[in-house]
Amino acid sequence: MSVGTTTGSERLRNDMVDRLAADHAAKGLTLRPEVEAAMRTVPRELYTPGKPLEEAYKNTAVVTKRRGEESVSSVSAPFLIAEMLGQAADALEGLEGRHVLEIGSGGYNASLLRELVGPSGSVTTVDIDAEVTDRATACLAAAGYNDVTVVCADAEQPIEPGRRYDLIIVTAGAWDIPPAWRDQLTDDGVLVVPLRTHGMTRSWALRRSGDRLDSESHRQCGFVPVQGAGAHGMQYVDIADGVHLRLDEGQQVDADAMGGLLTQPRQEAWAGVSLPPRTVLSDLDLWLAIRLIREVEQFVVLTAQEAAIKAGTVAPSWQFGTPATIHDGTFAYRSELSWTGRMFDLGAYAHGPAASAAAGRMVEHMRAWVDAGCPPPVLHVLPAHTPDGDLPDGAVLDKRHSRLVLAFTPTHEKGTH
Repeated sequence: MSVGTTTGSERLRNDMVDRLAADHAAKGLTLRPEVEAAMRTVPRELYTPGKPLEEAYKNTAVVTKRRGEESVSSVSAPFLIAEMLGQAADALEGLEGRHVLEIGSGGYNASLLRELVGPSGSVTTVDIDAEVTDRATACLAAAGYNDVTVVCADAEQPIEPGRRYDLIIVTAGAWDIPPAWRDQLTDDGVLVVPLRTHGMTRSWALRRSGDRLDSESHRQCGFVPVQGAGAHGMQYVDIADGVHLRLDEGQQVDADAMGGLLTQPRQEAWAGVSLPPRTVLSDLDLWLAIRLIREVEQFVVLTAQEAAIKAGTVAPSWQFGTPATIHDGTFAYRSELSWTGRMFDLGAYAHGPAASAAAGRMVEHMRAWVDAGCPPPVLHVLPAHTPDGDLPDGAVLDKRHSRLVLAFTPTHEKGTH
């Protein structure tokens, strides 16, 4: 199905996939053989025209369209594509013969899906931007994938009324899940979607069961946001040079007051735990979100540029998105890790009149997560009209179209201290 490639392209492509397999193994994951084979087959450089060959095979996203400074379309990073395709294949026990709808076009992912579904399956890819779909059509044709259906439309609405798909995979960051995505799935179909909850994005593999969706796996990720009727912009508030707060659920913040807090002495608290490098701290971040929201005035996400971290303005756990709280005129956030040999401890930093209490509060929730066995989150998605009494147990986050329920099931009673 694909055209011949140059020796240089083949070498770079195989090197890329070798690195992906090693990275998966380091995370305790397995790169599914059929996903590996597809990624060794499809020439990625045909979907990044005008870019150097070496850039096409870096393990990073390649931006293909900007609006001012904003990226509005890209070819996703290979590691993320591999993980999301793996989520889909795991949930459906393979993609051979499946009928797939991709929301968010670039061409490369659609061609990988076409390899995975085989001759008896089908792939439809949709994007709201005609420039993007025209480009995807041209790239797919250049690579020999003429049997992928490309549609220009807003995927907030059904693409082909009455048609259903075994898999819908979304390659743009969503804030909500519109009914059309659920309704276009087969009765036990799977939706793989990068969904923002409390300003943090996870790729969720969600299986349909009637009018609800239940998660089977998740991965931390980041994508350019959904456009059209489903768009929901995040607000960024600058509180110091190179330091920002990400607001995603209607919060309001006094930027001047927050900036003043960072000039006050820093207090810290530590959980006193000893955790291995493979601990999935993105799971902890969602645990903190759903628990701290009940206790504080504001739960936000802290982001920081490298220069601000080097200057000591802040020292977050992750510069691209760290849980933070505002309460009693005090700002607290999950801190950088404290390493002893190959193990690490969890901590919190806080500034303001109640700094010690704020850091201590956050650390108590960290200890609780470790004591519960560092459990992963489970997500349930139900229609917006679902009564409270019909919701499963968990923390509820109401969106426009849906009610999200996040829950954690403890895996054991005591962690490692």
